[in-house]
Amino acid sequence: MRLSLLSTLLLVLSLNACAQATFPYSTENKKAIKLFEQAQQAPTAERNPQTGAPNYDAGIAFLDQALSKDSNFWEAALLKAEFLDYQRKYAEAAKYYQRALNIDPSHSISGSTYFYLAACLITIGEYDEALKNINRFLQNPNAKENLVNQAYQMRACAEFSIHSMAQPVEFKPVNAGEGVNTILPEYYPTLTVDGQVLLFTRRLPMSDPLDEQEDFYVSQFDEKTKQWKSAKAMPPNINTNWNEGAPTISGDGKKIIFVACTDNSGVNYGANRTGKGSCDLFITEKIGNQWTNPINLPGAVNTANWETQPSLSADGKTLYFIRAIRSREGRSNSDIYVSQLQNNGQWSEATRLSNTINSSQNEESVQIHPDGKTLYFASRGHVGLGGSDLFVSQLNEQGQWSKPVNLGYPINTRFDENSLLVSALGDIAFFASDREGGYGNLDIYWFNLPESLQATQTFYFEGMAFDAVSAKRLQANVQLTDLTSGKEVYNGQTDIQDGKIVLPLPVDRSYAVLVNKEGYLPFSLNFDLTQKENAQSYHLDMPLNPIHSKVENVLNNVFFDLAKATLRPESRIELINLVNYLKTNPSLKIEVQGHTDSQGDAQKNMVLSEQRAKAVYDFLLKEGIAAERISYKGFGSLKPVITDAKIAALTTDAQKAAAHQKNRRTTYTILP
Repeated sequence: MRLSLLSTLLLVLSLNACAQATFPYSTENKKAIKLFEQAQQAPTAERNPQTGAPNYDAGIAFLDQALSKDSNFWEAALLKAEFLDYQRKYAEAAKYYQRALNIDPSHSISGSTYFYLAACLITIGEYDEALKNINRFLQNPNAKENLVNQAYQMRACAEFSIHSMAQPVEFKPVNAGEGVNTILPEYYPTLTVDGQVLLFTRRLPMSDPLDEQEDFYVSQFDEKTKQWKSAKAMPPNINTNWNEGAPTISGDGKKIIFVACTDNSGVNYGANRTGKGSCDLFITEKIGNQWTNPINLPGAVNTANWETQPSLSADGKTLYFIRAIRSREGRSNSDIYVSQLQNNGQWSEATRLSNTINSSQNEESVQIHPDGKTLYFASRGHVGLGGSDLFVSQLNEQGQWSKPVNLGYPINTRFDENSLLVSALGDIAFFASDREGGYGNLDIYWFNLPESLQATQTFYFEGMAFDAVSAKRLQANVQLTDLTSGKEVYNGQTDIQDGKIVLPLPVDRSYAVLVNKEGYLPFSLNFDLTQKENAQSYHLDMPLNPIHSKVENVLNNVFFDLAKATLRPESRIELINLVNYLKTNPSLKIEVQGHTDSQGDAQKNMVLSEQRAKAVYDFLLKEGIAAERISYKGFGSLKPVITDAKIAALTTDAQKAAAHQKNRRTTYTILP
């Protein structure tokens, strides 16, 4: 991390560097002194007329002349170090801080020069030397109090860096290639759930050489060449002449939340866009093959501050993002915030994550993994190797974040690392870095994430809703529920054209699926992702029977205790859905039917099937469905889905067990 040690020193250079150099100067050379005093004034006297930036080079030119007159003029060496530090020429700055100390090690009563030297050394990755100098500063009884806490943090960073470099994690970054990266900065990658489309931000130059803008670009993965194809700009209703960037794609791939900023007026966000100030979050939705015109994110997320770098949870209900707030003194500090999607479609007022995550310095990017509990982010304030480092934290059952773990060297370096994106499976990570060897500035890279840093493996769930009679693809509502926790993990619509839905789901879970569409009977099923497999996706056909269909409708998410008619708690999800359906369609009458397999005593199976059908009947009565609309009956093993003869012909015990399981079911049929 780069601590902001010198960010407020510009207006007090002479007080900072030269209050230590009380008159008379260490030199008696009058020409050297005159040149030094000219150097003090030069940066502000010769500001850049376009940006207002001080002209440090002018000051350095005077200081070089002063040092040529007297090479032991430590005040000139120290001021040159500070000017170079402001220019972010840290290696040269360290050289002149050291030169000032070599000339007179005791020139500063407080030892502050050791502090500033150590800061530069950390920035250029000279951790051993940085540690020596920061310890010298901390051993000084006159050390400035306002620098001591920063010094302890610097020491922790130096020690961590030395240890981390001695025990590197496995890391073989691969540049995403020329299809994605250019001499321009590319960053903030996000992937579609199938891993085939990479969406990212590119910073573009404008006609005015002092201006830049951010736009979205999309690259498709070529399965034949195993390379990313040449990236194309998003359509003009998304990209404008203003800034767009830092996109996040919803779990179903149908919504993008992104950042758009104003022009220099501070109020103009582009055609058909309105905002609340600075940079705001906007949302666009894909309908068919077209993206809608973006609108300001509904709700209370956006403010007059800077909102940026969103990350949407897999269920689409939780949004993490960065908010930068500028103080009255003009300093900007950015932290990670979170907002919840409310039932009315509005996003709640955002809350700042705890100080476990947010530091006193800037947090600069964030990703909530599809598992919903693993947070990857970049920070300049936690202990790291330099610049912004990447970290990971886990959310526990009590809603508390664990202490962030630095991803280690060489994933993190003395350079800036940010915008980490971890794939749904948890094993591949994308990130942006300005490390050496790239195409220029920030590039996007990918690498195999060490297992200790991986999130919970997440599969791709792909469902397709269609008419069970005509096979016509349908847009239907799909509800996914975690059967263990009872929490709804997704509620949304299948695509209007192909009837599909694709979203990531964590493994080590069992899920219930409920599909509803007006004019059709509900469809239900449950599936198990508790075992990790080589497969990366789970496909589910979701046939919907027309409302007056005479076929049986299986309540796949109704569960009973073994050999009993006691409804298990997880059955409530499906049964409440059936209750709501019957209330919405008050003319319907149904018969609840119980079925068993042929194993065991036939008479006992008949009794059990009727008792189970009655248990569902009683539930419906209790929830307000009139008795004259429902009846129940048990069939034992008389109506198998798969006959005993077919089961006997199966080759494995697992296949036979699955067939018997399919015969054990609770159903309902529509009565005339």
